[in-house]
Amino acid sequence: MSAFDNVSAARSADRLTASDYIKSLFDNSFMELHGDRRFADDKAVVGGIAMLDNMPVTVIGLDKGKDTKERVERNFGSAHPEGYRKALRLMKQAEKFHRPVLCFVDTSGAFCGIGAEERGQGQAIAENLMEMMTLKTPILSILIGEGGSGGALALAVANEVWMLENAVYSVISPEGCASILWKDSSKTAQAAQCLRLTSKDLFTMNVIERVIREPKSVDSKMFDSFKELLFRTFEKYSQMSIAELLDSRYNRYRKFGRTPEAFTFEDEEDDIDQI
Repeated sequence: MSAFDNVSAARSADRLTASDYIKSLFDNSFMELHGDRRFADDKAVVGGIAMLDNMPVTVIGLDKGKDTKERVERNFGSAHPEGYRKALRLMKQAEKFHRPVLCFVDTSGAFCGIGAEERGQGQAIAENLMEMMTLKTPILSILIGEGGSGGALALAVANEVWMLENAVYSVISPEGCASILWKDSSKTAQAAQCLRLTSKDLFTMNVIERVIREPKSVDSKMFDSFKELLFRTFEKYSQMSIAELLDSRYNRYRKFGRTPEAFTFEDEEDDIDQI
């Protein structure tokens, strides 16, 4: 599969959304919370509290929606400033009550309309980046589709970042890159290859910690294994002191780009988590 094939797969309308993952992992225990307490409730961002077995967690997701009506309602997963402020409000609440934070990311990027810019889109994203780096509770972010630019990064400053096998994560879309570098949209596939936005590339560069094999459907057995993996990960970080937790988060960004000498991706069966 080429890099642009990965992009097409990440954008597929058949992919599970953040709401699908929340429902499959937490079922009836999820209680959604709304609003940023400043302007409005952005439906592109789904957030609330849930139970992971016996562990309370805060869950936040960027959701594109399933059908046309829901996609329009959720602004195709492109959050406004109030969406990022809602996410930050929930994360600070999680910090206060010592709840781990789980983020699901699927967005082509933050909304760039005039209204969003007037309400401080850049500042909202920057505040999330700054606050998440020092948040005194474990954070895990999972890229379940597109991870586009600062809109994705605003929910991905974490102790660990995971990706689904066909998800992508990049500073710009391949179309945007091709238009800037070559002013030629026909070179989109070449741009996708140059951006190194696939899970394989990002794992090799230490940008992500884990690659998860794509779920074929809402498979209860798969999600039971997924839930156990999440629980073990949060349990590991919950046992750390605050200083160790923050050092862990800081150090993961310091190692970006250092290719592990012992790592090869030829044997995909060993390197992609089978859940």
